[in-house]
Amino acid sequence: MWFNRKAKNRRFERGNVLDVKLRAKEVRAARLRLATAAVGLSLGTVIGLYLLWRAGDWALDQFVFKNDAFAIRELEIRTDGSIPLEHLRRWAGVKPGDNLLALDLNRVKGDLELSPMIQSVAVERVLPRTLKISVIERDPIARVKLLQFQPDGGIGLVSYYLDEGGHVIQPTPARGDPIAPRAEALPVLSGVGVSELNPGRPVTVPRISAALRLIAEFEGSPMAGMVDLQSVDVSGTDLLQVITGQGSQITFAPDRLEDQLRWWRLVYDYGRKRGKAIRTLDLSVTNNAPVLWIEASALPPSAPRLNKPSFSRKKHV
Repeated sequence: MWFNRKAKNRRFERGNVLDVKLRAKEVRAARLRLATAAVGLSLGTVIGLYLLWRAGDWALDQFVFKNDAFAIRELEIRTDGSIPLEHLRRWAGVKPGDNLLALDLNRVKGDLELSPMIQSVAVERVLPRTLKISVIERDPIARVKLLQFQPDGGIGLVSYYLDEGGHVIQPTPARGDPIAPRAEALPVLSGVGVSELNPGRPVTVPRISAALRLIAEFEGSPMAGMVDLQSVDVSGTDLLQVITGQGSQITFAPDRLEDQLRWWRLVYDYGRKRGKAIRTLDLSVTNNAPVLWIEASALPPSAPRLNKPSFSRKKHV
């Protein structure tokens, strides 16, 4: 009985194999159809989205960016300084008829702020046809004159300007020098090296910063209107030497500026009552400030005072 085996139906086995192969082909065909449908759906979606995007882009061009209803008719420019408005219009690169909504406001702002005289710019759309530009200019309070080599091989004086915060302003040939007409009214800082000035950035030299504080505080001090600051020598390490338009030489310590300016006025009034003028005065000494007098009648006539233009007046077009 160990050698008795049941006879196998070869035909039945072949039927099972054929059935398995048939089901596998059906599964592969179903998967292929599913993959084809998925690819077709994805491709159709991409094409549909592209056509929708192109249609939206065309609609924006036709109804917004090329629509004459949004063409700029009014360009309002305001500045708190002295830069001519025609210069600001040209630097902004905007002209009537440009589309207000298609305008790149960051580009306009950036182009204007390329001018070293401009501190900040605000640009605003006012629908449907108005563009407003507000400019805040830097207010120079001092100047530095340095000898520099010129592109043509010569040598000449080049002017740098500094505002109260020490920002170095160097006019560029392309943008012109709007400060030049009133530059003579600005005190000169002497003893400054070219390496200490970095155009477009504030100075970091303590003695220059102290001189700028002195000039700024002078405008609101009791001495304002009595004399003119002609120059401030910062070549010393500890002291500031001031030359006035009336020929006086005043020595300041870099601190306690408010007190020193007040003492200057007391000495000035004392001498005026006695017909004297200050020749030299050392205010860096805290007690018994040394002073050298000169007869007031011996002073040369004062040159006409050059008033610094006010920057509070707003201009617009």
